[in-house]
Amino acid sequence: MSLALPAELEQKIDEVITHYPVSKRSAVLPLLHLLQHHFRFIGPEAVQWVADKLGLEPVQVLEVVTFYPGFRQSAPGRFHIRVCRTLSCAMAGSYELMEALCRAANIDRSHSDHHHPIAVSPDGRYSIEFAECLASCGTGPVCMVEDDFHEKVDPAKAAELLSRYG
Repeated sequence: MSLALPAELEQKIDEVITHYPVSKRSAVLPLLHLLQHHFRFIGPEAVQWVADKLGLEPVQVLEVVTFYPGFRQSAPGRFHIRVCRTLSCAMAGSYELMEALCRAANIDRSHSDHHHPIAVSPDGRYSIEFAECLASCGTGPVCMVEDDFHEKVDPAKAAELLSRYG
């Protein structure tokens, strides 16, 4: 299976693999991170590509993708939002924040579940999902838009937050 990669990404992948001379399987995580950073999600083609590259069975790569919630298996929106839902953020209003962000982005989460956690706005601009602990328990509710971290987010200001993106 062919996956079109820029030459510099292939070079980076080849260099990363050299860090795991004893077991190429140990390179699965860093390769998946590189591919997700480039493609924004890990699709079946990427799973097959990593398996072929490392001499593994595709299921050995897929089990890593499905185990770690940081890997997305479907395409996110242009701006991906993660809302912390662990206890301290939930008590601080993260569920209300999720609802407010969905309203502001016109996202319907009614079909989201454990196997399909990402919901995307109709225009493809935003996507959203709950995250487990974004590691700022004292400043909830917290969320991330792409790699930008936002603390003490007031649900009433969700639209204002999203206006900074796009």
